[in-house]
Amino acid sequence: MTSDPDAGGPAISDPDPGGAVAGGPDGEDLPGLGARLREHRLAARLTLEAAAARAGLSPAYLSRLETGRRQPSLPVLLSLARLYGATVAGLLGEQAAAPDPVVRGGSITPGHSGGWGYRRAGVPGLAMQALRVHIPPGLQDAVVRVHAGEEWLHVLQGRLRLTLGRTGHLLEPGDSAQFDSLTPHRLAAEGAEGVELLFVHTLLQSPAGELCLPVSGRTP
Repeated sequence: MTSDPDAGGPAISDPDPGGAVAGGPDGEDLPGLGARLREHRLAARLTLEAAAARAGLSPAYLSRLETGRRQPSLPVLLSLARLYGATVAGLLGEQAAAPDPVVRGGSITPGHSGGWGYRRAGVPGLAMQALRVHIPPGLQDAVVRVHAGEEWLHVLQGRLRLTLGRTGHLLEPGDSAQFDSLTPHRLAAEGAEGVELLFVHTLLQSPAGELCLPVSGRTP
């Protein structure tokens, strides 16, 4: 083990400090790793300098990783995976098993947030997320939500009071709505039995990593 000043601290395996490292974390060549590192960095909208600073590396060292002239140690690979919101397996090019496309039905269990109940109705990890939602009667409409993405909902049972900005809508069973989630919105049950929805959303990560920003007070 030799200390590598480019790696930003911990020592890494480097039999040739001035040249390329022939093996990866397990001593094997990792074809395509450099290109995948660069693709993930660009997808994260990070410059070479910004990514290197956040990972505790030098830009020159990260550049050599991305061009395949060096192979990262396992700690460096873990650091880059966390930075890019990826997995080590993904960076190494390993293909995950395809998820089961079938989601079985079942009862909705009330949650701890105002009694709202949720049950997944789609495959996790995809751009669109589908849920069955039960909203109990009460004052849930005091919560205004604003976040990036789009939403589509369909009323299965009960009546829904949907407020988009300053406009209120009353939806009956069989009615649907679709809207930009950046529009301040509130959902509430209209009736003593609550309301059950089929709900599909695309929650796009904001720079702050927040999906739901509460807005104080009620919309007039």
